[in-house]
Amino acid sequence: MDSTKKPLSDEPVAYDVNGQPLYSHPHPPSEPVKVDTPTPVVHIARPAEPDKPIINATTKLKHDRSSQMYPNLNLSEGEFVITAVRRHPIGLLAPFAIALLLIAVSFLILFNYESVAVSLQIYGDLVTFAIILPIILFVTLVVLVTYVAFFVYTNNKFYLTNESVIQEIQTGLFSKNEQTVSLMDIEDASFTQNGIIQQFFDYGSIRLSTEGDETTYRFSYVAGPKNHIATLTNAIEAFKNGRPVEDADY
Repeated sequence: MDSTKKPLSDEPVAYDVNGQPLYSHPHPPSEPVKVDTPTPVVHIARPAEPDKPIINATTKLKHDRSSQMYPNLNLSEGEFVITAVRRHPIGLLAPFAIALLLIAVSFLILFNYESVAVSLQIYGDLVTFAIILPIILFVTLVVLVTYVAFFVYTNNKFYLTNESVIQEIQTGLFSKNEQTVSLMDIEDASFTQNGIIQQFFDYGSIRLSTEGDETTYRFSYVAGPKNHIATLTNAIEAFKNGRPVEDADY
């Protein structure tokens, strides 16, 4: 008698009453078919007319007051100016000194035009066209250039609000741009005072750097930069931590 076991056959050995095949050994179950389940997508619906933020009476009053004091700023609803940083007048010392020197020399020549005319051998009506008129035109030009320097210098402004920092940059008589950065995006705020003159007259530069694009904002000739940076730092920390941003006294 052969004791070698015959391999199990995959053929059914019988059928049940319902006609289903019966096997002499368990039939290996078929592997389940994997069905790719699509990743659910969540759509956030934005209302066509969002609810307006609730602004208390105190904030509304501050916003209205800031809009009246600074009509050039585009303040959002509920935004108000905490402090307006101005440039130190020492930055105008050099152009004013040069202008006064040139005007003084011009008038000195004008008051002594007869001596100048004799030395240049200019007589008669030529004195008016060769000496007096050019001096008057030169003085007028110096005054206009000095005014332009004053206009450009004083129109560079830096504002801190309860939501953002706004910098108005005047680079020429007809060249101006505005930069606005949210307090949430400011990563670092610092100031510098270089030399004994800046420390003695208490002026310097403010520097702001933002997160992500690493943009740097600078504002020079700031009067009392340490106090302004302290106010700015407190506003940034309060804004990022969800606390009310305190304003300065008007």
